Amino acid sequence: MQMRFLTVAVAALAGALATACATSPTGRSQLILVSGAQMQSMGAEAFTQMKQESKVATGTPASRYVDCIANALVQVVAPGESWEVQTFQEDTVNAFALPGGKIGVYTGLIKVAENQDQLAAVIGHEIAHVLANHSASRVSNQLAAQLGASVVSSATGMSPEMIGMGAQVLLLMPYGRGDESEADILGLRYMAQAGFDPSAAPALWVNMAKQSDGAPPEFLSTHPSHQTRIRDLQAELGNVMPIYRQARAQGRAPNCRRPANI
Repeated sequence: MQMRFLTVAVAALAGALATACATSPTGRSQLILVSGAQMQSMGAEAFTQMKQESKVATGTPASRYVDCIANALVQVVAPGESWEVQTFQEDTVNAFALPGGKIGVYTGLIKVAENQDQLAAVIGHEIAHVLANHSASRVSNQLAAQLGASVVSSATGMSPEMIGMGAQVLLLMPYGRGDESEADILGLRYMAQAGFDPSAAPALWVNMAKQSDGAPPEFLSTHPSHQTRIRDLQAELGNVMPIYRQARAQGRAPNCRRPANI
């Protein structure tokens, strides 16, 4: 009886997985078992937790600077949407974006990013994770691995406990290197579309490498190596600089002023 049940469960899981395949913006295969509404709920819960656990900065020069850059990007890549942007007054070199239109940036990152273009490279990268459904794929893979067919069969009606579990995955589980590399390229396109100079992106990762003494900080722990990242971004510049020049010609010229004291 147990063997028969296992066979049926495996078959059910395999069938669900086969129908849940999706394609990322650059053509990579993804597993998506959760709906957009479910991801928004997870993102909202995770964002609330982050705001409770970290020191928020509101109405400060740093937060206005972050808002300026994030809003310029969102207006281009998600027109008509209103994203919530939060700056955290902490030295952590980190930033993130969550489903449901949530962006968080730590002031430690502002100290490393020397100008608006470099910070736009990071925020664009994080937005790319959301728009490319990397978050949904990450949650789907984790749920499928841990809970199998029972989760797959209830994917359209998750319990509050399952939403909470997904929120924890968003907070704790890193993206894979394939997701990171894709987000780098997409983020480069996004910043170019918004009128930020893409050539600043490789320079940012040079700064990251210097300040981390060769070891990637927490934010970069699952990213490609500094050298690989810089090489790939430089190789992509030829494709995105025309996009940047067109954006500037159309009047998209962000002027977000980095605060002197953070």
